Amino acid sequence: MVNVVLVDDEQLIIQGLSRAFPWAQYGCQVVGTAADGREGLQLIRETHPDILFTDIRMPNMDGLSMIAALKSEFPTLQITVLTAFRDFDYAQHAIRLGVCRFLLKPSRMDDLHEAVNVMVTRLGTDTPAGEALSPSAEDESGSFVAHAAMKFMQQHCTDHLTLHDVAEHVYVSQWHLSKLINRYAKQSFFDLLNGYRVALSREMLADPAHRISEIAFAVGYADVAHFSRIFKKVTGKTPMEYRSSLK
Repeated sequence: MVNVVLVDDEQLIIQGLSRAFPWAQYGCQVVGTAADGREGLQLIRETHPDILFTDIRMPNMDGLSMIAALKSEFPTLQITVLTAFRDFDYAQHAIRLGVCRFLLKPSRMDDLHEAVNVMVTRLGTDTPAGEALSPSAEDESGSFVAHAAMKFMQQHCTDHLTLHDVAEHVYVSQWHLSKLINRYAKQSFFDLLNGYRVALSREMLADPAHRISEIAFAVGYADVAHFSRIFKKVTGKTPMEYRSSLK
């Protein structure tokens, strides 16, 4: 049996898809529904469905980021987007991230049948399920998530960021985010974060009005000694030596 999850903040859509569509005709069953993206992500991680129907314009959710997260973490998951958002570039990007079909509301029943048929067929091929997603789409989704995470880290590097914080922002598990950062940044999470902080501290060291202790706290370190160790590891110089070299 092929397991299906439905995610949409419109209850009429959820009810209509759940009750009106002949899932059994395709060997499918709806194993869960969710009213928003975050609830949907939790449900998907709990049920590991084969097929997902989802909107991408829901409260507190970046649709493309959600899709990229899902396809990078669950590459065999077949996704059909069902949305009222009419934007060709957005649809193209979703397809590049690995979405199977991009359907506009209100969708015709024929389009729903075609989408389900294609997704079930992909799942039932003799090739390994993981090959249902092209290498380019898999790389696109992983790259999208990694670069979204890196952008967030750079913008918030002065905060007391954890891997959990960043993973929550890009909708993937901590383990998966760590793997993606290593793949695309060629660094660990903490090395990357320290790099952003040291880059910022270099700018601040150019201004003699800033004391080194102030800079350490300003860029996110709890004590000066730790900041100095990290700075020297990254630059080869202590903060004081670096400041002296600027004169």
